[in-house]
Amino acid sequence: MKRALICGVSGQDGAYLAQLLLSKGYQVFGGSRDLVKTDFRNLVKLKILDKVILLKIDLSDPASIHNAFSLSLPDEIYNLSGQSSVGLSFEKPEETRQSIVDATFNLLEEVRNYYPAAKLFSAGSGECFGETEGVPANELTAFNPKSPYAESKVAAFNLVKKYRDSCQLFACTGILFNHESPLRPSRFVTQKIISTAIDISGGSSKKLSLGNLAIERDWGWSPDYVEAMWLMLQNKAPLDFVIATGVGHTLEEFINITFSQLGLDWKEYVLIDKTLFRPNEGIQILANPRKAEEILGWKAKINFQQLIKLLLTEAKGI
Repeated sequence: MKRALICGVSGQDGAYLAQLLLSKGYQVFGGSRDLVKTDFRNLVKLKILDKVILLKIDLSDPASIHNAFSLSLPDEIYNLSGQSSVGLSFEKPEETRQSIVDATFNLLEEVRNYYPAAKLFSAGSGECFGETEGVPANELTAFNPKSPYAESKVAAFNLVKKYRDSCQLFACTGILFNHESPLRPSRFVTQKIISTAIDISGGSSKKLSLGNLAIERDWGWSPDYVEAMWLMLQNKAPLDFVIATGVGHTLEEFINITFSQLGLDWKEYVLIDKTLFRPNEGIQILANPRKAEEILGWKAKINFQQLIKLLLTEAKGI
């Protein structure tokens, strides 16, 4: 039985990854900084809370990491922790850097010093590419980060590569583009759109305030993406991969499809708020995931329209 340690198990990806690994017969350990205060509702929702062995792990503290590793003795480590909001990173840049860069460094040091045979997955971000100007980014595309969040993800990517090359560790980064699910926190724009549209369809008079509707992103389905994470650690060699659908859509398209599926005209309910525009934001951040399909045999199963339908169906059922 393989043993996996998921750092950030309470989040969207952490919960779906735990579910996937359990289905494959893994013994799954879930790391969280505070076992008392952390909300494990995602594990509860997936009905796997009692199947995951929860461990206290503070990724800013090497001693805490060492203790968690000693208890879990992991064959595979998945680092999905850290601040995950681009917008919030402008408000808390230092906290963002510590939760992403320092955490990655501490994990790599633990693996290098004590568990060199273990395999490490690190969650990267398509935000690292910044503006792709209509050209889908692949693994050879230069990074051009536009936010403290993206800067931190670039630094973490470079750390993983350096340890892989210098210390011969099986460590790799999945450069994950936007991916959604019903487990996504409400602060993210996609959930804001879904929940507000449902409220309006139910008779609410509220309006939806949003920023730049012209931004174009590659949106996928979280359960698809965690499968790619697992496949990366089953590959013969540690390689970095762009994980995305390969198809971009504007925020306006997301809004239009969401409201249309509820029989609404979005233009009657959406307000543009200039204060929600992010400084120096990349308008188009597009992806080319061909390498993942060719080497891992991975391809996103859920398309954009199906994604929105799944989000609406789940939200209306709550």
